[in-house]
Amino acid sequence: MTEFLTRTEYAAIAAEIDLPAAPYIDGKFRKGSGPMIETVNPATGDVLTRIGSAGPDDVDFAVQKAREAFDQGVWSRLHPSERKDVLIRLCKLITRRKNELAVMESLDSGKPIRDCVSIDVPETIHTIKWHAELIDKVYDQTSPTGDDAISMIIREPIGVVAAVLPWNFPMMMLAWKIGPALAVGNSVIVKPAEQTTLTALRIAELAHMAGVPRGVLQVLPGDGPSVGEPLGLHMDVDMVSFTGSTETGKRFLRYAADSNLKKVVLECGGKNPCVVLADAENLDHVAGHVVNAAFWNMGENCSAASRLIVHRDVKEPLMERILARVRDWKTGDPLDPANHLGAMIDAEHCGKVSGYLSDGAIVGGTADGNFVMPTIYEVSKDDARARDEIFGPILSVIEVASTEEAIAVANDTAYGLAASVFTANARTAIRAARDIRAGTVTVNCYGEGDIATPFGGYKQSGFGGRDNGVHAHDQFTEIKTIWIDLTDPAEGDNVG
Repeated sequence: MTEFLTRTEYAAIAAEIDLPAAPYIDGKFRKGSGPMIETVNPATGDVLTRIGSAGPDDVDFAVQKAREAFDQGVWSRLHPSERKDVLIRLCKLITRRKNELAVMESLDSGKPIRDCVSIDVPETIHTIKWHAELIDKVYDQTSPTGDDAISMIIREPIGVVAAVLPWNFPMMMLAWKIGPALAVGNSVIVKPAEQTTLTALRIAELAHMAGVPRGVLQVLPGDGPSVGEPLGLHMDVDMVSFTGSTETGKRFLRYAADSNLKKVVLECGGKNPCVVLADAENLDHVAGHVVNAAFWNMGENCSAASRLIVHRDVKEPLMERILARVRDWKTGDPLDPANHLGAMIDAEHCGKVSGYLSDGAIVGGTADGNFVMPTIYEVSKDDARARDEIFGPILSVIEVASTEEAIAVANDTAYGLAASVFTANARTAIRAARDIRAGTVTVNCYGEGDIATPFGGYKQSGFGGRDNGVHAHDQFTEIKTIWIDLTDPAEGDNVG
């Protein structure tokens, strides 16, 4: 069980942190060419620090340094076991600074400290370590060729990778990208969301301390037009790995088409269904998963199960249990470990989420400052709250009369990232999991699998690859065939 400090102790850590305030380029913090960005604590509105942002000139310089490092082979040609050792040292440095990083994440994003301490920091360490340990355990291949040739099918690092991060899990999404990308030998340029830059900058500094060479991991704070778009259009960036909205993800596909046809991997939005069928067992267990799926991280989660599709035979008893659970999810000061929910990322996003609030909520339906209370509505499948990715703590309940109707409603969306099915019948569970068009389908639980399972979506939830697992390791590589002719030149050849 995770042990938490007190609210007073976390506040003391917050008061002592020396926050980073500039882009991290070529092994050190450098003054950016862009304007100063105010980093605001969304829970209080206080300015935490002002960070010098990067601009197009900084993008060019960072890409140049990334390419130089890659071509010189200081990281890309390092023995796999040496890269592993460096990344393991990085994990140890993150572990030593775990409380500081957890507090930075909470202050920067409004996330509750209990999640930062028990989930975000440990998962960041675990992800980087998992990919580090995989480095010298993934084998390349040979193909069947006969006696006259040998063919080798090998992975090579793709080159210069731009990693564009969201604001909802800044540290974890950083790890999801730099873990595999660095493991296979790439140079990586990170563009954090402009709202949440602090932990990315600190981890880049720690990576250099651990032995990651200059130019191999760089962080460019800034907005989309000044940093994201120049990276997407840059002729010397070989790949963009993006997590964020579907709308922005589509832009990176256009940037690739308008530049060097760089590889693009997108993990985008979701409007994920939680399907509870008539024979679902242990409704207390189901209710716990439904509440966690809908409200964890304030619903600011691409895999949040924001649609509860429930059979009418179990709706009433399930809703009683859900409402009892919701009462335990306290909203308030993110640095207080007693609170399950913190603040929305900023006033603009809070306003968007609040636009979906109206009379008639079963519970919640109110906002206070940047805090939105956990809210539940019973709606039709065509209601905007059941169709739009709200990215807030709003659960839409949709009643159905059959398993077939439940699956049809689950699939009636432009998204296909994740889904959950609750049923006591194994055959029904497997059929439902196959019929729902989503990248991850969990049975009798809510989740995303673990670091070993690929994560990504169907339809407008994803494109080009998967995070996590060996699949993530592979997506940051090129596949090369080397064909070796073994025939004796003295015997001539049969060409022509």
